[in-house]
Amino acid sequence: MLFGTLIFSQNKISGTIIDAKTLKPLNGVEIFINNHQKSEVIAKDNHFLIQFDSGITTASFFKRNYKTEVLNFSDLNFQNLVVKMQSERTEHIQEVMLTGKSKKKYKNRKENPAYAIMQEVWKRKRTNGLANYDDYQYKEYEKIEIGLNNIDSTFKQRKIFNKLEFIFDYADSANFDKKLSLPVFFNETIFKTYGRNKPDKQENKIIVANKFSGFNNNERMAASAKNQFKDVNLYDNTLNFFNIGFPSPVGTDGFASYDYELTDSLSVNGNDCFKIKYFPRRKELIAFQGDLFISRDTYNIVRATLKSPNKINVNFVNGIYMEIEYDSPNETIFLPKKTYTELEMSIFTKKKDSKSILFKRTDQYSDYLFNQNFAENLLKDKRQTLSDEDLTKSDEYWEKNRDEPLQESEKNVYKMVDELHKVPKFERIINLVEIVQSGYFNAWNAIDFGSIYSAYGYNEVEGDRVRVGARTYFSANDMWRIAGYTAYGFKDRKFKYGLEGKYMFNRDNRATLGFGSKNDVMQLGASLMYDEGIMTPSYGSSGILTSGTNASLSFVKQNNLFFSLEPVRNFVLRMDASLQNISTANPEKFNLDFYKNGALKSGLTDFHTTFSFVLQPGAKYVQYGVDRTTLRTLAPTFILKYTHGFANVLDGDFDYNKLQFLYAQKILLGNLGKTNVNFEAGKNFDAVPLAIQNIIPGNQSYFLSFNTFSLLKYYEFVADTYSTVNVEHHFNGKLISYLPLIKKLKLRELIFFRGAYGTLSDASKNINFDNKRYSAPDQHVYYEYGFGLENIGLGNFKILRVDFNWRGNYLDRPEVKRFAVKFGIQVVF
Repeated sequence: MLFGTLIFSQNKISGTIIDAKTLKPLNGVEIFINNHQKSEVIAKDNHFLIQFDSGITTASFFKRNYKTEVLNFSDLNFQNLVVKMQSERTEHIQEVMLTGKSKKKYKNRKENPAYAIMQEVWKRKRTNGLANYDDYQYKEYEKIEIGLNNIDSTFKQRKIFNKLEFIFDYADSANFDKKLSLPVFFNETIFKTYGRNKPDKQENKIIVANKFSGFNNNERMAASAKNQFKDVNLYDNTLNFFNIGFPSPVGTDGFASYDYELTDSLSVNGNDCFKIKYFPRRKELIAFQGDLFISRDTYNIVRATLKSPNKINVNFVNGIYMEIEYDSPNETIFLPKKTYTELEMSIFTKKKDSKSILFKRTDQYSDYLFNQNFAENLLKDKRQTLSDEDLTKSDEYWEKNRDEPLQESEKNVYKMVDELHKVPKFERIINLVEIVQSGYFNAWNAIDFGSIYSAYGYNEVEGDRVRVGARTYFSANDMWRIAGYTAYGFKDRKFKYGLEGKYMFNRDNRATLGFGSKNDVMQLGASLMYDEGIMTPSYGSSGILTSGTNASLSFVKQNNLFFSLEPVRNFVLRMDASLQNISTANPEKFNLDFYKNGALKSGLTDFHTTFSFVLQPGAKYVQYGVDRTTLRTLAPTFILKYTHGFANVLDGDFDYNKLQFLYAQKILLGNLGKTNVNFEAGKNFDAVPLAIQNIIPGNQSYFLSFNTFSLLKYYEFVADTYSTVNVEHHFNGKLISYLPLIKKLKLRELIFFRGAYGTLSDASKNINFDNKRYSAPDQHVYYEYGFGLENIGLGNFKILRVDFNWRGNYLDRPEVKRFAVKFGIQVVF
C-alpha cells in the first residue's frame, strides 16, 4: 500500500530529450501523460518540466520521423530524466540532376508553398552561427586535388607522354565510360581558427600543418588553387565564384532568379526537413540549380547542393558543383560542418567529354569550442606561408589528425610525383608552363631572362624598339633580387637602360630597401598615379598600334632610393627619394621648356620625396620573398601619396607639394552583374611646369587601357587640382540573353562612364613656354560614355572585348575625336 501511494502521489517529471545516435538536443517533441489522447505539452527546447493534477504512471514522447519513446515510472525516478529517441530513417542525400522546370505552375509566388517556407528562412537569416557567441574556436581540415579529366586512349598515345606513360597507372578508371581521371596535385592543410565578437569583431586563422605534392613550385600552385575556391555564405544574396556574382538560392531576392518547388519532407542527420528544389527562371542566367534541406523546426539550412547548368556562360569553366552541410550544437544554432566543391575547367571547349582540369576541395570543420576566453595572442597574425618549415609534419601526425582517411587516388598522387620528378621531360614541360605564366625563362638556376611580353614596341621617337631584360632568380622566395634591362631604338639609334636592386631584411613586416636607375623614353601623360618603379615598362611609349601621332614623349634619367614596410598585413608604407632629369624626346613636336626666375630652361631637374600609404584589406598573395604575386580578389585598394619637391637640393629646380588619392574596387551585385569603380583625386599646391604637372591620362592606342580616357590625346588636359572617376558595369550577359538570336553567341555586355574635372592656375600655365596650349577641364566635367561587348571567341576561349566610346563634350577643340572603337584581350572568367 505504501509503495503504490508513493507512485501515484508523484505528479511532476523533468529532464532533457536528445537524439540517441547524435546525442544532440531535440525540440518540438510532443509529450503525452498517462496515455491521454491529447499531448500535455510540446517541448520548445530539449528541456521539459510537467506537473500533472494526479499521479503520473506513463509518459509518451512523440516526434515526427522518430520512434515513440514510452517511459513507465515504476522505478521512482521522476527528475532529471534523459530521454533518448531513435530516428526511424536517415536519408542519404545524393546529387540530383535537374533537367527541366517545375511541373507545377502558380499564378503568383504566394500560392507556392515553398515561398512561405523561404519567408521563414529569411526571417531567421543570420550571417553565421558563430556570431551568437562572445568567442569561438574550431579546427578546419582542407584538402585540394587537381586532376586531368576525361583522358581516353587516344590522349594517352600523344607524343608529349613519351617516357611518361607510367603516370596512367595512377589514373582512376572507375568511370563507366572508361574515361580516366588523373590526379596530378594534392595539398592538405590543417587550420585552427580563433575568433572574438566582443568587444570588437576579430578573427585569426592559424596554419597548423601543411603537406604538398605536385609540381616544383608547390606554394604557388597551392595558393592559386585555393584562390579558385571562395568562401561562401548561403545566406548572402550574392555568392562569389571566380569573382563573378551568382544569386544565392537562400538570398532574400532569390525568387527574382529562381523557381522553387517543395518536393518532400524527410529526416537529415536527425533533423526534420523540408526538401525544396530550385532552378533558374531562365536557362541563360548565371545561376545554380539544386536542393535545399530546411529544418521544419528552426528553418535553418541543414544541407544544400549547388550545381551550375550545362555550358555555363563563364570563361574556362565547364561546371561548378558544391555540397554544404551544417551541424547544430543545439536546436537554434547551425554551423558549417562539411563543404565539398568541384570546379571543372577547360581552355577551349565546354563539351561534356572535353579534356579538362578538375579542381576538388573538401573542407571539414570540427572541435568547436565557445566562450573559452582564450589568450589575446591567438588573435595576432603570424604572417605564415604554406612553405614554412615548421608546418611539415610526419606521416603519423597526418594519419592521426585527418578528419577522414585519404582515398586510394589521393594516396597515389604522392607516389606518382616522386616518380615524375625523376623524368627530365616532365621538368621541361613544367619550365615551359612557367615561361608562359611569368614571361621569363630561367638559365643556370640563378638568372631569368625576359620579360618576353615587353620585348618589342614602337613609338615615333624610337621607331621599332627592342628590349632585353634579366633578373636574379634562385627561388620564388628570394629575399633579394637584382633586375635590369637594355633597350634600343632603331630610329633614334640610342641605347636605353634600367637597373634595380632590392633586399628584404625582415620577413615579418616585409621591411625592404631598394635602389634603381634608368635612362629611357617614357610617356608621362599616360597615368596620374605615377609609378616610381624602375623596371615598370612604359606601355604608353611602347605600343604596337597607335591612333594618331604620339609625339609627346619625354626622355627621363632617374635615380630612385626607396624603403617599404608592411607593419600590418595588407597595409604598406613606402618612402621614395628620386632625382630625375626630364626633357622632351621630340623637340620638333613636343615642347617642355619652362621659365625659372625669368630665364628659359629646356630640361627640368627634379628632386623629390614621396610617402605612400597603400591599403588593400582582404588581398591575397603568393610567395613571401622580396617579390610577390597578387591573386585576383575583390579586395579594394586605397592609396594616399604625398610628394614634396626640393629646390636647390641636388640642383632641383622647384619647391612644391603634391597630394594624391586613389580608390579602386570591384563590387558584385548578384544577378545584376559586377561594377568596377576607380576614383582618383589630387592637388599640386604650387605652380610647377608641365614635366611634373598632373596630366589627365589619354589613350592614343587602338587597345584598351584601363583608367585612361579613350578619346583624349596625351596632354590634352593638364590640371593643378583634379578628380577623375571611371565606372564600368558588367551585366554578365543578362540583357543579351533576352535577344532571340544574339543570345546564342553568349556575349556579355557592359556599359561605362568616365569623367574628369580639374583646374589649372594662371601661374602654372605661364610657367611653360608653350603656355597657350594647355588647359584644364574646368568649364564642365569632361566625360566619355559607351558600351562594350566581351566574352567574344569560340568555345571556352572567349577573351576578346570591344568597346564603343563616345566623347560627351569639349567637342569644339581641334582634331577632336567624337567616337572610337577600342579592342582588348581579357583573360578573365
